[in-house]
Amino acid sequence: MSRRRVVVFDYGSGNVHSAVKAVEAAGADARLTDSRREAREADGLIVPGVGAYGAVIDQLRASGADEVIDRRLAGGRPVLGICVGMQVMFESGTEGSRSVEGLGEWPGVVDRLTAPVLPHMGWNTVDAPDGSRLFAGVSEERFYFVHSYAARSWSLDSSGPFAAPKVTWATHGDRFVAAVENGPLWATQFHPEKSGAPGVRLLSNWVDSFSDH
Repeated sequence: MSRRRVVVFDYGSGNVHSAVKAVEAAGADARLTDSRREAREADGLIVPGVGAYGAVIDQLRASGADEVIDRRLAGGRPVLGICVGMQVMFESGTEGSRSVEGLGEWPGVVDRLTAPVLPHMGWNTVDAPDGSRLFAGVSEERFYFVHSYAARSWSLDSSGPFAAPKVTWATHGDRFVAAVENGPLWATQFHPEKSGAPGVRLLSNWVDSFSDH
């Protein structure tokens, strides 16, 4: 079988070359590109995210990535959001006293964690649900987080024709959403590409799920 093609969308989110290398280590062909055509046609699309919620949203919309994400999800085609690339999938995010509109794929607000030390930076465990495909074989491992904001609640039980979402949690001061598996849209608050062998295994689990779509 030929290797799956994954696009890491380059919309100006900073250094994301580590994501390309991790996807290749996971057994797929990976390409960093700002081509909307390539992003639409790839077997899998990764939406990275580094920086502030509002800046990432602005860059996504300016590059047309929001439309690409919508079209892929409407066609049941896999998308993986990472860090702020996960956060923007929610309805909105807060920055200081202002609310920024997100992509609205999921209900909910991303806001600042209440914790003794921020940012939450370093390795942490997760609480993955039974039957998680994303965390198959790595549910007891630690993953690398760098963030001060997160979604602290989850209210979506099902989404159209898809099975009920599987939500993984972690705790740093507050309990927050660490990952979601929702039909073709999966996402992680942590950085699998910076999480060593467990992160590569997790990305491999994501690539293996393409056969479902």
